Amino acid sequence: MEELDTTPTVTTSQMFLTPEGYARLHAELENLTVNKRAEIAERLRDSKQHGEFSEDNSELDEVKFEQAMVENRINELKAIFAGAQQLDMDMIPTDYVGVGSYVTVKDAEHKTEFEIRMVASIEADPDNDLISNEAPMGVALMGRKLGETVEFDAPAGRLRYKIEKIRR
Repeated sequence: MEELDTTPTVTTSQMFLTPEGYARLHAELENLTVNKRAEIAERLRDSKQHGEFSEDNSELDEVKFEQAMVENRINELKAIFAGAQQLDMDMIPTDYVGVGSYVTVKDAEHKTEFEIRMVASIEADPDNDLISNEAPMGVALMGRKLGETVEFDAPAGRLRYKIEKIRR
């Protein structure tokens, strides 16, 4: 299998991605460039063979719109890879909270503990406890150390968490 072209059309600032996030985005880029492009080209060929290239062809318009969306996402992913670096395990801090860190926090009010992972915004998925370093909770936690308490505003109101554990 040949190497994917990850040459960007625009550049972004340096971003650190977890190995899992990097792999997920790379798989998405591969799927779009190898499978989705071919699927759209086939649909365009089918429309042309059936003489469906009239001005009032809404199906053709939909295919062209989908093609534009796919190409935009491919360019976006290439830009991400141009400015991204995959985190090595040694790069993930354990003496303070950083991108890639798993952080166990304790809710000061309810006394419940849970673990989150700090990630770049492109990887964020709060439903799976992947918290962006740019989200209010992420901003409050970044750079903090074991035992420190952070406060931040969230949709549920002002929240307060104590950092119980930091790991890779």
